[in-house]
Amino acid sequence: APAGIVGFIGNEAVAVFRIRVGREMNSAALIADGYHARTDGLTSLAVVLGALGVWMGFPLADPIIGLLITLAIFGIVWQSARAVITRSLDGVEPGINEQIYHAAEHVGGIERIVDVKSRWLGHKLHTDLVISVDPSKSLTEANAIAASLRRELKGHLPSLGNATIQFDDFGVEAAPRAHDHGHDHHHAPDPFKVESEIATGLLEIVDTAGGERMRFSIRKHERGLKAVVEIKRPDHVETLPLVASPDDHHSLQSTVAPAEPHEFDAILRLSSDEGSIDLPFRMEEPDGHRH
Repeated sequence: APAGIVGFIGNEAVAVFRIRVGREMNSAALIADGYHARTDGLTSLAVVLGALGVWMGFPLADPIIGLLITLAIFGIVWQSARAVITRSLDGVEPGINEQIYHAAEHVGGIERIVDVKSRWLGHKLHTDLVISVDPSKSLTEANAIAASLRRELKGHLPSLGNATIQFDDFGVEAAPRAHDHGHDHHHAPDPFKVESEIATGLLEIVDTAGGERMRFSIRKHERGLKAVVEIKRPDHVETLPLVASPDDHHSLQSTVAPAEPHEFDAILRLSSDEGSIDLPFRMEEPDGHRH
């Protein structure tokens, strides 16, 4: 019995030390090793308690205490295994991203965080952020906002090793995107800004490798989004279903080119699992390019 008590105290001391140092270093492996030492200590304690129960005249004390200690060990193993497996799969604790959003609230000039991806590399946290700022701001001003955000992130997350911050270019590059593939097409109508509960984004006519297409670049949307453009022509209605790009589900595009002229009244029909809405709009070609 004395040996069991000494074994429990010694293993628990080692466990507390390893867990504390592991948390300071953000080492999931060292923390798991500390929990391993704790299970060894519980095993020693089970022997002592079982022997004490039998000595007091309770022969079932040994198996009962053994089962209880086994359940405790299972709980400890699950806790440590979950942390190690999460990190091995590039996962992070739920509170990490909440801290990132909280840090961004302390930085002026950030309209919203578009995307956050965080992961552990060794003992250091690495995060990739996409933020939205006022498009009218200069590059110098935008970089100053990013630098302020990095300082806030470091203050909220001492384990942060690196923060890669990119700017959401939505809307900034919208007009030039019609020339992505080098086609000599310089009279695309101004894009239509879509603002609705179902989806927000930009609807425009762009040049692609396969020719002109109607493209809906989505900023945010509800689940199950579908989009159709109906163009009112003098003698008929031209229907252009927009389908998701295989490389980017935030981009819906027609499979055929919209007919000329590119000056028309139309309706963008949006539907999702939550409902539907019709958004009327008009596209006009720039002066000097009308057909």
